[in-house]
Amino acid sequence: MENDLIERVRDFNRFYTERLGLLTDRYLGLDRPLGPSRLLWEIGDRSAVRELRDRLGLDSGYLSRLLRTLEEQGLVRVVPHPSDGRARVAELTDAGRRERGVLDDRSRAGVVALLGGLSPRQQEELVAAQQQVRRLLRLAAVTVNPVAADDPQARWCLRRYAAELAGRFPEGYDEATLTPPEHLDGNLLLAREHGRAVGCGAWIRLAPGVAEIRHLWTDTTSRGLGLGRRLLEHLEADAAAHDVGIVRLGTHRSLGEATALYRSSGYREIASYSPSPYNQLCFEKSL
Repeated sequence: MENDLIERVRDFNRFYTERLGLLTDRYLGLDRPLGPSRLLWEIGDRSAVRELRDRLGLDSGYLSRLLRTLEEQGLVRVVPHPSDGRARVAELTDAGRRERGVLDDRSRAGVVALLGGLSPRQQEELVAAQQQVRRLLRLAAVTVNPVAADDPQARWCLRRYAAELAGRFPEGYDEATLTPPEHLDGNLLLAREHGRAVGCGAWIRLAPGVAEIRHLWTDTTSRGLGLGRRLLEHLEADAAAHDVGIVRLGTHRSLGEATALYRSSGYREIASYSPSPYNQLCFEKSL
């Protein structure tokens, strides 16, 4: 990665954190910094402490200190989980809800002040740019790794894949046609976002130097990020690393988004090579 690119990202980070007032110990003019202020908002009315830790990516000890501070200020209560004796739940007190309301009001006022000097067109342009940044940062945070063919998260993805196709195909989809773990010659790739499975894909060898990509799927919560294309590229690279020079795949006519992805990724339509009734359109690509 070019050093200039790195420095431009760092420069934007410094500008953005300063512009939003994230460096002060009195966030939005209140008597606490950003960390505990954000935690008040994330708790909502109540939230499991473990869920807060995972969602915010906080160290357990640091989160405990933040919660203790908010408890001492009378804004939060931490109580046993109603159905899990090993877990705890954080909930806002009446004072905490009032404080969160003040935070919301000041935050909205800050956004109005931030955008006030821009025209309506420029405001829309800024918001669109923020959405693009968020999309790309989410995609950057997704990990794609090979896993065992019987990995529980991967098998969960494949069951979700089968269930979705059963609802989208006019003729339905038989889950029994999923590739059995023992038939996978190549890697089964699993995509995770903050540890949660959000996509998968696999390939099998059809002949020396020829492979088929199967079961490329992304969770509905992660669509629009570009994750499907990223998974496809990882599958191609993995196949190429195993002496595969040609990859094929098939898709159903009702999956227009899949067809568009394959065509834009350099695949050309070919005659049917598979007896699968779901492969109504077949494609091939030289790696």
